[in-house]
Amino acid sequence: MHLSTAHQTPILFNSLEAWLHHLESAHPVGIDMGLERIGRVKAALDLHFDCPVISVAGTNGKGSTCAYLESILVSSGYRVGCHMSPHLLKFNERARLNGEEVSDALLLEHFTTVEVARVSLVNAPTLTYFEFTTLAIMHLFAHANLDAVILEVGMGGRLDAVNIIDADCAIITSIDIDHADFLGGTREAIAMEKAGIFRPGHIAICGDPVPPQGLIEYAEKLGCDLWLQGRDFNFQGDKQQWGWAGRKKRFSGLGYPALRGANQILNASAVIAALMALHQRLPVSAQDIRNGFAMVELPGRFQVLPGQPTVVLDVAHNPHAASTLAQGLERMGFHPYTYAIFGAMADKDIEGVIKPLLGIVDYWYCTDLPTPRAASAKTLAAKLEALGVAVKNGADGGIEVFSDPAAAYQKALSNAGEGDRIVTFGSFYTVAGVMAYRTNQAH
Repeated sequence: MHLSTAHQTPILFNSLEAWLHHLESAHPVGIDMGLERIGRVKAALDLHFDCPVISVAGTNGKGSTCAYLESILVSSGYRVGCHMSPHLLKFNERARLNGEEVSDALLLEHFTTVEVARVSLVNAPTLTYFEFTTLAIMHLFAHANLDAVILEVGMGGRLDAVNIIDADCAIITSIDIDHADFLGGTREAIAMEKAGIFRPGHIAICGDPVPPQGLIEYAEKLGCDLWLQGRDFNFQGDKQQWGWAGRKKRFSGLGYPALRGANQILNASAVIAALMALHQRLPVSAQDIRNGFAMVELPGRFQVLPGQPTVVLDVAHNPHAASTLAQGLERMGFHPYTYAIFGAMADKDIEGVIKPLLGIVDYWYCTDLPTPRAASAKTLAAKLEALGVAVKNGADGGIEVFSDPAAAYQKALSNAGEGDRIVTFGSFYTVAGVMAYRTNQAH
């Protein structure tokens, strides 16, 4: 195919919705690993940061880790930019300044800047939705006079769009099998992809309690200041409070974070390690840490909604996260019946996601999702049947299929008793569908 060397005319839009619609089809494939195309546009933008950058990769726990960092640093009085993905209800969730979502108008300004820079290049590269929007948000942060920037890595690390930036501190939260088609089918292979965010001589934090040896050796080869859970820092706690100990520093009497879930102390512990490693550039006090953990908010991470029946929202979409969700549900106390609203992407290990919850869920409400990447509700139901779950059979458990999460949620609400529990999980789309329905009902 012959590419024209002439410069293109930028395609510009006057609404965020129009931009996002355009970007969904602007690049031939949705996921296109590699940094060459985005790197060219980054150079055209002269994109760089004058403040410390913390990047966060991992199989699970990335969003919680970013939210903790943001909450503590904002509590400390710093000006903070935080980029997380994907979003649940609206795109602006991906770009936050000082804990607040940025406006459409500000995003449009930087979308335009990125597009103008992109088409200024000879043989202008196309960018995926994630690459383009990540560049725009980074450019916004680079011009916002910030004290710290927090960037959540999308998938993997080494070839992810976020990795065009050299992070001063790189955190890997957990290492498990997910996106095996892109990242490899072993923890060792996945760890090496994630370790691609480490930089020579900079801080590297690993919150996974059993990191593969290759990750440790790679960090040492780069001369990173490597902090390992269990070696350089650790935590202990009882039912009331917990304590953290690291290099030359201890914190006792910490309150449990406002985010619930079995692995949140692992995430919180790695966050304190990162802040201690950065303390000369971003000092924080023990009280700032306490306040940050107490005030943190992040929808869809073992989020238990007030009222009855009990409603739990969790974006768990791989076996490791589903196992953590199951542990959290087991600790909740007695509920006569548990209803699951379950929708998942077709490329996930669906059996692996279902198995930890088989002994907990009584009724499975499988749902279609509004994306071609999703497995159909019928496919999910067939996998449940193959694992021994009985099809709907009178009052004692079963499987039903629905066209969307809202329909499944309505049915669960009508069937559940006050003491019962409804758990929505399997994908961001599943949780978003229920959240959107609840929001509409409230207005």
